[in-house]
Amino acid sequence: MKNAHEPYHVNLFRPKSGYMKGEVAIMLAVLAGWAVVTFGFQLLLMLTESGGSGSWLTGFSFFNLPFHFWFTAQMLPLWFIIICALFNLCIDRLTERQSRRRNGFHD
Repeated sequence: MKNAHEPYHVNLFRPKSGYMKGEVAIMLAVLAGWAVVTFGFQLLLMLTESGGSGSWLTGFSFFNLPFHFWFTAQMLPLWFIIICALFNLCIDRLTERQSRRRNGFHD
């Protein structure tokens, strides 16, 4: 058994094989999904801007608000909740699969 005073090293850029590689892959997928929705919509607004008049998405109103205001206020918190749920589901599946392998029950 290792010395109890020895520090435990974790490197997300060089994960150990098995569970940690799967865990890092899930984290990167969740971060990529968050970045795409958060920054992708703002980039879409910027790219669809025509001249100085703004984007057609800015001109579109939803519940009497410009669409990008509504999207930011409603959809991004909802997307955060969806991402949290997906992360937990994926980690649970990974943990279950890893515990089956450890106990000798293969899929």
